[in-house]
Amino acid sequence: MNLVVVSNRVARGKANEPMTGGLAAALLPVVENSGAIWVGSSGRVREGSHKEPFAEIEALGAGALATVDLPAAHYGGYYEGFANSALWPALHSRSDLIRASQEDYSSYREVNAFIARALLRFRKPDALFWVQDYHFLALGAELRDLGVREPIGFFLHTPWPSSTVIEGVPHHRELIEAMLAYDLIGFQTEADCANFHCYVRAELGLEIHDGVVTSPRGRTRLTVFPIGIDAEKFAHAATKAVSHPDVSRLRRSLNGEKLAIGVDRLDYSKGLINRIKAFDRMWTTQPSLSRAVSLLQIATPSRGSIEAYGQLQSEVAKLVSDVNGRHGEADWTPIRYLNKGYSQAVLSGLYRTAQVGVVTPLHDGMNLVAKEYVAAQHPADPGVLVLSKFAGAANELDTALLVNPHDIDGMARTIATALSMPLTERRMRWEAMMTKLRGHTIQQWFGDFVEALHESRTGVPATEPSITEPSSLRPLRTVGSGSRIH
Repeated sequence: MNLVVVSNRVARGKANEPMTGGLAAALLPVVENSGAIWVGSSGRVREGSHKEPFAEIEALGAGALATVDLPAAHYGGYYEGFANSALWPALHSRSDLIRASQEDYSSYREVNAFIARALLRFRKPDALFWVQDYHFLALGAELRDLGVREPIGFFLHTPWPSSTVIEGVPHHRELIEAMLAYDLIGFQTEADCANFHCYVRAELGLEIHDGVVTSPRGRTRLTVFPIGIDAEKFAHAATKAVSHPDVSRLRRSLNGEKLAIGVDRLDYSKGLINRIKAFDRMWTTQPSLSRAVSLLQIATPSRGSIEAYGQLQSEVAKLVSDVNGRHGEADWTPIRYLNKGYSQAVLSGLYRTAQVGVVTPLHDGMNLVAKEYVAAQHPADPGVLVLSKFAGAANELDTALLVNPHDIDGMARTIATALSMPLTERRMRWEAMMTKLRGHTIQQWFGDFVEALHESRTGVPATEPSITEPSSLRPLRTVGSGSRIH
């Protein structure tokens, strides 16, 4: 079969490319090894219309990466507008931040239709299309309207909220009816899948039998596929990364003090404000921990042109400054705050250096950073994961120290507990989590979804996905003159 994977963000497989968990980091290794074609945004927009929409097609391991210049007239409304000012806050249960206009929704649908037309280039009788994430909820319906009858699946990397929240999104009914054009929809947790079930039954009046909903669009299977990582590969990277200059400098700078680490995109769903307040509370109530532990918080800037993100960046920076001013000394900085990304290779070494990993989103998808932190630890002397019970990973990593990110005092106490945890307990908790990670890898997630998508149409067990060798694709070319998206 010929597998075509579609997402807004892509990764190019460069060793030093900054990546903070998330969709691109998850998909890269499996696309490289499976031979799939990965289609996504080039990071540029273009004016007018050109016959050839693809900016570049290049080899990516055993597969290929095909990037597209998105239409300038609709990009803002699609990305900053409907996707990230309406869908993203809704999917993270932030109804108060939902902002969208009719123009934004129209642009979102236009870009979904544009990508559908571009994908026709890869249509073959044995093709499977696998669409990723909230940017393309309607892409399956657009493909169907173009006559595509091959299997089309969808996987959601964010949570799916309650019906009362999703109903706050303009055109929610139309969007979810469009989603039922997919043969298979995958969610990260049982709770997400159950919330979608509730909407389909209550708002659309459709019945679900054995996880399958039948609608005017056809039959759609709704299933849970918890996404994982390549734990062994990440652990190996961590052992090598300790000699990386960035990691070596960090280790030397600690002077015997312990380190906690947080690695996040700068996003309101990640709970950064509450996390910093928890460390502030911990140093205030337990002054013996001053100079004994510092926090390295990596917060990669995200969607800065959206008002809510600009406000968050200012708020976090001010709070860090206040906490450092209150607790810091001339020769000690409590919070090391960095607004830049690091490659997965460097991150693995930073995780291994930290005695505590803090992953405390208010509401999140799987949050692969939690799994990466665990995989990076030294087996003989592992650190402790402090994890929000509202992250998808909490369903699997149940021997982490689970916290309510809205409880500042509780988080402060739990972080202190993590810092003083005996080695025997640390190893017991870590080994239990590593067993889970080894049993639910990114390769297993990928294979399970592709097999289920194939069987959703044929009922015949799937064979290994493959594509035409990248060398047989059209040579690399640049079409038109696109403007870089900032």
